[in-house]
Amino acid sequence: MRSRSLLTVRSIRNTGIFCWLTCSPFFAHGFVPRTARETEGNPEPRFSRILATIAASKYSIHDLSRSQGEGDENLARLNMPLELGMAAAFRFERENSDRPHRWLALVPEGYAYQSFVSGLAGFDPARHDGSVASIIREVSAWLRTEDDALDPVPSAKNILQSFPSFRNELANLRIEALEKETWADVLLAASNSVPKP
Repeated sequence: MRSRSLLTVRSIRNTGIFCWLTCSPFFAHGFVPRTARETEGNPEPRFSRILATIAASKYSIHDLSRSQGEGDENLARLNMPLELGMAAAFRFERENSDRPHRWLALVPEGYAYQSFVSGLAGFDPARHDGSVASIIREVSAWLRTEDDALDPVPSAKNILQSFPSFRNELANLRIEALEKETWADVLLAASNSVPKP
């Protein structure tokens, strides 16, 4: 079955994919979560794979919380702002087309993000404190506003209560794969853990 909508999830990784799957169960609704991880081992450069995945997706989520200096050299990870820029370009390029692109930017609580990506000031990014609960809260709230979301969907509280089941399922799959987690494992663990509304 060809999917109607696609979602790109990066950086928030399993938390975001689990939240998305519970807001719009992909089996019943035709959504397929996407990430560049699904093409690991492909000879294409990672940048090209990320760009192609965002281009093929209707939705994308970009977590900018790791855009702070880290390590001895105090270097920031700037991949996420770059990928958000790609998503923003698709959003504006496809405005009023039959292939829209919508994105959600997640930022740390407060306004520090305006120092490293001031162009977001007018977009009201979702703020989180890095906890699973705050990420599920923000992603779930955003997805509930989308036309494609099923109604009713599980509450953010139900999603959070089911999160340990997802983590356990993923851990078991990782053990079975001798510690090699694949994107297929993430999808399987999430689909097996989706709470009912």
